[in-house]
Amino acid sequence: MRDQINQALKQALKNRDSRRMGTLRLINAAIKDRDIEARGKGKEAVDDAEILQILQKMVKQREESAAVYAENDREELAAQERAEIEVIQDFLPKPLSDEEVEKAIDSAIAETGAESLKDMGKVVGVLKAKYPGRIDFGQASKTVKAKLNG
Repeated sequence: MRDQINQALKQALKNRDSRRMGTLRLINAAIKDRDIEARGKGKEAVDDAEILQILQKMVKQREESAAVYAENDREELAAQERAEIEVIQDFLPKPLSDEEVEKAIDSAIAETGAESLKDMGKVVGVLKAKYPGRIDFGQASKTVKAKLNG
């Protein structure tokens, strides 16, 4: 994933796409910060799973900022945040559709043999392992809870 981001940055430099270039540099800076933090703890450089978390966090931050800007009639800044979100989302896996999420939950429940709310953690754990970054786990947890409660 790191190579993919660097290749995109090189392409943005060639195309003189300043908006994309700036966002990709922000992504690289966030990854390098996490690398430095990991080295300080005696760990190796971050892997793709951690990069995925970084990107998801960046999207969430920009969504919140865009909402605040929009509320305060700063539409040009909100538009800039949304443009950055689009660039970041190019590197995130495509989210599952509602039907796919439903099937994934049913499959995880069957796989774990979950029967009650006590087993909810097992089900969510399987989902997180199989579909990192592709499911809204807040929403999925509610669905799992409803299925195990019913």
